Amino acid sequence: MNQKSSAAIYCAAAVAAAVPGAAQAQADEPWKWEAAIYGYFPAIGGTTAFPAAAGGSTIDVSTGDVVDALKFAFMGQIEARKGKWGVWSDLVYADFGASRQGTRNFTVNHQPVSVDANMVLDVKTWIWSLAGIYNLESTPELNADLLFGARLLDMQQTLSWSLSNDIPALPGRSGTASVDLVNWDAIVGVKGRDHFGADHRWFLPYYLDIGTGESKFTWQINAGVGYRFDWGVDIRQLALPGLRLQVRQSSGKPRHERPGRRRGLPLVEAEFESDARKMP
Repeated sequence: MNQKSSAAIYCAAAVAAAVPGAAQAQADEPWKWEAAIYGYFPAIGGTTAFPAAAGGSTIDVSTGDVVDALKFAFMGQIEARKGKWGVWSDLVYADFGASRQGTRNFTVNHQPVSVDANMVLDVKTWIWSLAGIYNLESTPELNADLLFGARLLDMQQTLSWSLSNDIPALPGRSGTASVDLVNWDAIVGVKGRDHFGADHRWFLPYYLDIGTGESKFTWQINAGVGYRFDWGVDIRQLALPGLRLQVRQSSGKPRHERPGRRRGLPLVEAEFESDARKMP
């Protein structure tokens, strides 16, 4: 069984384990739902080898040098819990795209070349985490959950180039190539918030996970400060956002891609509850 199948099965098993646990909670306890839309300025780094010829020649591009423009991004979370058990999911989508004129920030077959190139690189990235959660502690001062599940990295990269002169290793001066990467990783971690101040309106949210699988290693960490309003909405400023996936090197795949999050922006979280007993 390959790593992708193993990680997918692990993810399904983690969520399936949470559902029976929730069902065993007290019958009169309602389902609680929580949703959040948040924002960062994502960044990526690493090197991608794009196939440029039938004989195996590649054009190697540093995404950190070429991609400097975020065209669109969406980030959100949703959580459902009943008693101590629940299900949590996080989704990040980012579309980068930029061009370089007369650049030499690339190599051919990992060797530098003495020609200029016009390049256009587009990178679309999906990062989806799905996990079962179990509440470790829930008091007015502290809430802490254990989480166990999987994370998907789906990255599509397309490079178009036009060279100023011929290169023997390439069949022509211009071309387009694409590289796709799909990685599944098992993750385990903790999340929660520490409340303080009058009426416990202020809180310190935190999140930490680590994992491995098709990636060599992955981790995600968030921490910050937040305030809860009477109308059920939280405003957070995340001062320590970060997400890293170190990809194993293999032919036709990006090497050491590191999609990341940085420059935390205010996070708005709306919470609402539904009581199954009140539904027809």
